[in-house]
Amino acid sequence: MRGIRPKCDDGPVTEQTAPRPLSERSLEELAAVLQDAKQRYAALQERGLKFDLTRGKPSPEQLDLSNDLMHLPTGHKDESGTDVRNYGGLTGLPAIRALFAELLWVETDQVVVEGNSSLTVMHDCLVDLLLHGAPESERPWVKEDKVKFLCPVPGYDRHFALLEHMGIEMVNVPMNDDGPDADECARIAGSDPQVKGMWVVPTYANPTGGTTTQEVASKLASMQTAAPDFRIFWDNAYAFHHLSEEEAKSADIITLCSAAGHPNRVLMFASTSKITFAGAGVAVLAASADNIAWYTEHLSKASIGPDKVNQLRHLEFFKDADGVRAHMGRHRDILAPKFAAVDASLTGGLDGLGIAEWSHPKGGYFVNLDVMDGTASRVVQLAKEAGIALTPAGASFPYGKDPLDRNIRLAPSFPSLAEVSEAMDGVAVCVLLAAAERLTAGA
Repeated sequence: MRGIRPKCDDGPVTEQTAPRPLSERSLEELAAVLQDAKQRYAALQERGLKFDLTRGKPSPEQLDLSNDLMHLPTGHKDESGTDVRNYGGLTGLPAIRALFAELLWVETDQVVVEGNSSLTVMHDCLVDLLLHGAPESERPWVKEDKVKFLCPVPGYDRHFALLEHMGIEMVNVPMNDDGPDADECARIAGSDPQVKGMWVVPTYANPTGGTTTQEVASKLASMQTAAPDFRIFWDNAYAFHHLSEEEAKSADIITLCSAAGHPNRVLMFASTSKITFAGAGVAVLAASADNIAWYTEHLSKASIGPDKVNQLRHLEFFKDADGVRAHMGRHRDILAPKFAAVDASLTGGLDGLGIAEWSHPKGGYFVNLDVMDGTASRVVQLAKEAGIALTPAGASFPYGKDPLDRNIRLAPSFPSLAEVSEAMDGVAVCVLLAAAERLTAGA
């Protein structure tokens, strides 16, 4: 759709003349736009596309970057002489704990390294809080009348699914460019003891791509909460996934919480799921000494030790924190052109029409697309019928309910660069058609 734009009252739009917003067009002009969009959409359907932009999965080319892991480790002992084939080492190999401590700006004794899934660690932390409570809890959370979590929106659908599965009520708070609305979080958490925690994806947030600033992080760390055992689930899922050489740094939330007199407030998570292999990486929990002791006490009943063979494999592969950074530079070389293609297609097809806004992330795995209110579901339907699978409208909101029906998460990582361009040109057609339908119906 790039270079092909709706007609306006002054004749065909060229590359030198910017289109007027659709809201400024007459009914006759809108009818012409609708007819043109229908014709483009029919041509789109005839192409028999089959693209999947539903989830932020690494592409085969990204996975190939880690193929040397298949031949590692070369031995069965770490640098301290520990036989990684045997039981023990509940908190992970010391060297890999140190590696992630450097990457996450924490101390080594604040880190636990486990199996492949940080989502599993988050799940286990929630279960432990429900069944046993936190060190400051008066009782296990499950014995409270109700448990609530603050959920920045738009946000990460898997976080919301986890809370819904456990019967934890979700309370929406706005997600801004600089992080969650800290003042709103403080207002709600400060007045309601049932609000026990919140989610934050601090760096290149899913799906907005925003990064929580030091100022916002400081407010979250220091705010007064009605629940003494309030927890921030700080999911650093995309902390190392930069799309340019301008690398955002996550706020030092553990130090901020400690300095504010709330040392146990935060539980930080990370993993290599989008760094090496999604099903065969390592996951990380970082927290205060009290939280680490609390977590490992419960973990010790479920495990006698993690997969240390895989941890040694990753140590040999990366060697050190700089090895991780260099590896992520190779990921960037693959991903950055795809994100540029998304922006080019949306700009070429929609810029100036006043019917869509989208993020320009500097890292992470997603582009946040906001379309005309009331049309997101229609856009996703149109895309599906044209062979382009998108994440369901509303997926970035608790319970899958976007009150304005305007938000769509775009995940361009998995398809090839050519496929991303073709798919996003098609998405732009769908956005235009849905908007034209709504505007003409309401005129």
